Amino acid sequence: MRNDLRSHGLWELSAPPAPATVALAGDVEADVAIVGAGYTGLSAALHLASAGVSVVVLEAEEVGFGGSGRNVGLVNAGLWVMPEDVIEGLGPVHGPRILRLLGDAPSVVFDLVARHGIACEAEHVGTLHCGVGRAGLASLKERERQWRRLGAPVRLLDPGETREMVGSGVYEGALLDARAGTIQPLAYARGLAGAALVAGARVHTASPVVSARQEGGWWRLRTEAGSVRAPKVIVATNAYTHADIGGLWPEIREELIHLPYFNIATVPLDAAQLRSVLPKKQGAWDTKEVLTSFRLDRAGRLVIGSVGALRGTGLAVHRQWASRALARIYPQLAGVGFESEWFGSIGMTVDDLPRLHLLAENVVSISGYNGRGIAPGTVFGRVLADFARGVVSEAELPLPVTRAVPARARRAREAMYEYGSAAVHLVTARL
Repeated sequence: MRNDLRSHGLWELSAPPAPATVALAGDVEADVAIVGAGYTGLSAALHLASAGVSVVVLEAEEVGFGGSGRNVGLVNAGLWVMPEDVIEGLGPVHGPRILRLLGDAPSVVFDLVARHGIACEAEHVGTLHCGVGRAGLASLKERERQWRRLGAPVRLLDPGETREMVGSGVYEGALLDARAGTIQPLAYARGLAGAALVAGARVHTASPVVSARQEGGWWRLRTEAGSVRAPKVIVATNAYTHADIGGLWPEIREELIHLPYFNIATVPLDAAQLRSVLPKKQGAWDTKEVLTSFRLDRAGRLVIGSVGALRGTGLAVHRQWASRALARIYPQLAGVGFESEWFGSIGMTVDDLPRLHLLAENVVSISGYNGRGIAPGTVFGRVLADFARGVVSEAELPLPVTRAVPARARRAREAMYEYGSAAVHLVTARL
């Protein structure tokens, strides 16, 4: 796996080694073929193999190459949009159904970590959504109201409590969600792969799918050196569809607006600094449109992130912004050095809701996680496994089955995300 500005930075440096895998060679058969070795594909493989189903995973690069190995590592419940907006967008059947599923999703992640002994720096201590100004605080109050109506263990902290738990006085309040937590994201992906292999799944890396064709009711997925023949296919490539399966099923990519997101990690903080920065180890992010996220890793590095791509002129802009943002939120860390940086893509949809598609007969896909990939990806993988096994019918799925619709002005929106975030960070870095 490449460890450069486009890759996995700190997570590659600190994760346990990936389980041994090889490229597919020769022709094999399985009950289910999965394209993509991220959270969704690996969770599906683990649940299928644990149920005695023969499954083969094909990954173009390495385990966790896409968003699963690049994200912040916040294991959050629900979606970015508020519960009432989810119900409005998905309707009275699927809306409450997906809220129940994703409300419990962090517990599924932490249960899998414990059950399979996955070494991924798991901290099941909640997360903090931090309010910026009056508008940010009002948004958190409304989010708290809606989740509490559903029985969720969320609580809006007052400014004093927020200062104590965040270690900073710049926020008006923070919403503590006890369901949530943090992990080392690439380590979790590798742990899922290891668990799936132990359960009997076959995982082949460096095996991009170059063609897919139906043959007598089965699908044959060809790679450069072999093929998998299976009656059912799960496509789990999300924002990295273009990298994983070339020109196949382009509607997945065309429906998503790719938002770049970067992270920059400090050197390990000393003991005195750690006592005043996120002392209870919650991960956090704020309510700004061009948001800031921050969390600690097990070694005491503070990882700060935001919207943007670390390339071209954006590289210097975002680096400068990170230094100023760090000093603004945590003045006690002014001058602390950075040691690692990386970025990736988030698959956004026009309404911030995920999509479930039947791409062809017996070919299913879920995509568009909109920045909530760890817990949703894990439980969606389980759902797709149950659907492939026939345990769950189409009528029982948590999302409606829809046709992929290309996002209007997709490339313009992607450019706006990249260059707009750089403009915002350029201005704020100079304030």
